[in-house]
Amino acid sequence: MEKANFKLPAYLLIIMNALGFLLLFMANDYRANVLYVGLGLLGLFILIYSILVICNMGDKFLVLIASMLMTLGVLMLCRLDIIMGARQIVWICIGGMVFFVTYCIYYNIRFWNRMWFLYAAGGIILFVLTLVLGKTVNGSRNWISFGPLSFQPSEIIKIFYIMFLACHYSGSWTKPFLRLSPTLMTGAVTYVYILFLVLQRDWGTILVVFLIFIFMIYVYEEQKWFLFANIASAAVVAAFGYLFLYHIQVRVGVWLDPWADVSNKGYQIAQSLFAIAAGGYFGRGLGNGAPDYIPEVHTDFIFSAICEEMGVFGGAAVIILFFLLAYRCFKITLNTKNLYNKAVGLGITLMFALQTFIIIGGVTKFIPLTGITLPFVSYGGTSVVVSFASLGIMQAISALEARKGGTERDENE
Repeated sequence: MEKANFKLPAYLLIIMNALGFLLLFMANDYRANVLYVGLGLLGLFILIYSILVICNMGDKFLVLIASMLMTLGVLMLCRLDIIMGARQIVWICIGGMVFFVTYCIYYNIRFWNRMWFLYAAGGIILFVLTLVLGKTVNGSRNWISFGPLSFQPSEIIKIFYIMFLACHYSGSWTKPFLRLSPTLMTGAVTYVYILFLVLQRDWGTILVVFLIFIFMIYVYEEQKWFLFANIASAAVVAAFGYLFLYHIQVRVGVWLDPWADVSNKGYQIAQSLFAIAAGGYFGRGLGNGAPDYIPEVHTDFIFSAICEEMGVFGGAAVIILFFLLAYRCFKITLNTKNLYNKAVGLGITLMFALQTFIIIGGVTKFIPLTGITLPFVSYGGTSVVVSFASLGIMQAISALEARKGGTERDENE
């Protein structure tokens, strides 16, 4: 399947890493620890990529594109706090191991399309655990802590949800459950998930989950009334939320006019816009900006920091890399003949694309801001590890098509 030259982007990754950390090294008064972090990151990427090529594990470009995004993210995190950047590399190392484990498990198990009930139940169990054991961070109760370690179950739930939808839309699940057809059952589970997310006040994940559902309906569902019914119900719920939930009113108000309360509610988005504008086309240079003025700059607003110090062209590079990632994922999805893998691949592609659109649209005031991370770029262990796991599934799907022709494992044929 792969005829393109995959060595050139590998060389570009090495050059980008070397130049980026060399500039940061000079901007940080020639502190050697910056170079150590850069060398460690580059060595980790070379190791992951070498294993991928030597073992012929499918598509060669997915990991390269993700590595470029992670390089930009770690560069900005090291500029903000070198300790934070070093911790992110530890998470990338863990994520790399999860990537290979996920690849091996998904590649070798043939009955993923038969476990729709486990996916749905697993997500509900994680939601209940979050409500019972979770802690509230920035207004959202979506974290569970075990000593010094914390993780977001909602990140894992998104993968469960995609695999659940794929069971129905691949045609593997056709029998009614509790007198509900698979179509109505997917809708019921979706709204149960959304109800849990409302209780957790995790608005960003609500958007991602519901939009994945809508796009999957649009692609697969022959009964268009189901699509229109869900869009109408979403409009009713959105109107109800705006009228009765103060938090949503604040988000919409800040989106419409952040300058009305720029010193308080509109401060975060205003600082984001100031940072992007200050960067101009070519940026102020690594170490020359003031991203510390933006609250949560290392997670929700890292794109704004990149635009300030690397310019609009740097921000455009991030967007183009995400376009390329989505393109590769779509290509893998279209080429696979296994119906379940095709549905899973589409869901993961939508997850990456929607998260990118929602967070970049939010920090640029294109849409109301919701607190989610930018995949592979933002700081955070759960986000990095789950993104790597999703990438491992896509890698396995590409390898299954390349090695087995896809149809040999198609349980639906």
